[in-house]
Amino acid sequence: MTEHQALARRMWHQLEPIHASLYFAPRAFEEAAALGYDTQSRWPSYFAWRTAPLGHAGPALVSATYYSFSPATIAEYVPAIWSTATPAEVLAARLRAVDRTFRELLGDRIGGEGIAEAAALATEAAEHATLAARPLAAANRDLGWSEEPHLALWQATTVLREHRGDGHLAALLTAGLDPCEALVSFAAIDAAPKSHFASRGWTDEEWEAARDRLAGRGWLDAEGKATARGQEGRDAVERLTDELAAEPWRVLGPERAARLAELTGPLLGGVFASGMLPAQSTLGIATVQVAYP
Repeated sequence: MTEHQALARRMWHQLEPIHASLYFAPRAFEEAAALGYDTQSRWPSYFAWRTAPLGHAGPALVSATYYSFSPATIAEYVPAIWSTATPAEVLAARLRAVDRTFRELLGDRIGGEGIAEAAALATEAAEHATLAARPLAAANRDLGWSEEPHLALWQATTVLREHRGDGHLAALLTAGLDPCEALVSFAAIDAAPKSHFASRGWTDEEWEAARDRLAGRGWLDAEGKATARGQEGRDAVERLTDELAAEPWRVLGPERAARLAELTGPLLGGVFASGMLPAQSTLGIATVQVAYP
């Protein structure tokens, strides 16, 4: 792993929970409920929050950009989410949700120089994220930056998160992994049961068919565990993901990236201390697009 690949991975670990707070924060569910979404499950608001930058997207576009979800699962929510609220209404509500959440997490520090400096560093990194073939990163960057530093910081972490995620999909495609195979090949590394990925909506038949295809390629053994070839294949996916995510951090450089990590430490700590993130969160499920969010 090169220096910039390692830096890209470290900064993903640092910033991903800050971005992901939107999908789990109580204030976000309140804002979603105010729009009219059913919040007994997190999925209606999740699909609305994350898809809104794409505009009035349909199920085929969402399936293409999310990748690891079953198209049938996506069709349960899209395009129905737009009959509850328009993309513009959702975008306004998600900023309100982030604003309320960050004010609770940061308290008096929200208006401090540290958050303003962090926002400046994060937006500089996000503005150097290559957008070619990265639809979710590009759609979020097209929204511009809020004048409120804490909101600009969250927007920048979102662009960087989706930039890495879009690149991860390119890495999966390069490895010849279709959406279900992407999950199955990852689950095989630690012999994780299919139930850990139930929210992605793949049927037992689809899961087993993906296992058979991977076994035929030598990625899985007879028990469904990763072979040496399967482990090497997944390692190659992660290395390429890191490389494709590295450009913003090449520009920012190790010292200023370290400064951004230092400045966002209190916010990151607040997210973890709040208990809002589930135990099986993004950082526990390989790279960003494989599981939560």
